[in-house]
Amino acid sequence: MPIGQVTRGTTGTNRLRRIDRWIAQLPALRRATDPLVVDLGYGASATTTLELHSRLARVRPDVEVVGIEIEPSRVSLAAQSARPGVSFSLGGFEVPLPAGRTATVIRALNVLRQYDEASVTDAWRLMISRLQPGGVLVEGTCNEVGRVASWVDATAAGPACFTVSLRLADLTAPSVVAERLPKVLIHRNVPGERIHRYLADLDRQWQVHAPLGVYGPSQRWVAVASALREAGWPVLGGRARWRLGELTVAWEAVAPEGFEW
Repeated sequence: MPIGQVTRGTTGTNRLRRIDRWIAQLPALRRATDPLVVDLGYGASATTTLELHSRLARVRPDVEVVGIEIEPSRVSLAAQSARPGVSFSLGGFEVPLPAGRTATVIRALNVLRQYDEASVTDAWRLMISRLQPGGVLVEGTCNEVGRVASWVDATAAGPACFTVSLRLADLTAPSVVAERLPKVLIHRNVPGERIHRYLADLDRQWQVHAPLGVYGPSQRWVAVASALREAGWPVLGGRARWRLGELTVAWEAVAPEGFEW
């Protein structure tokens, strides 16, 4: 039996574009000998799964994407949109794949929001068990139009990094992402927790570098990322990613107090 609960199924064109862009640059995908990517919990239509395949095919023309849903009627509807390189099947966190294959990347966006925080690591472990060696689980949340997003990259060794991705053009404060944190973090945005300190520092640097806004929001964001790194935050990546409105830190910087893998 599929493992998990039926989600609301909310979906929409371009909603997951920021996450797709992130997955497209992952070494796990680019170096895979069997580039099989799973879109887990794609929702009420096949839109995000088809978009994921189109975007990843630009860097891996041989990529295969399997959309997995726990609601049978959604699978039946999506199957009508299947095409070469894209298929759909019934399942949940156990990630059923044909012929004993395993995934290079599993994308699970807006799936765990309705679960208890205590359920997250078990769900992560189950999905990760269906990854190829070196594979990556990308699990997180975004808003309805995809302009505010955050996610965790996790591997067999555990969570590796945490990414915030924001539309900078009309950004008032980076902490807007607080409402779209992954389930493992969303209830930890309180004084005394690392994620709270991180978002507070992010907001502070955004204000400090407000004068750079005259050169564009991307320049301001790059300055914020550089300042956080200089302040001791383990900021990963570089300007090419920062200009996209992304900011990634090592998981240890935001991990909940008492978190164990």
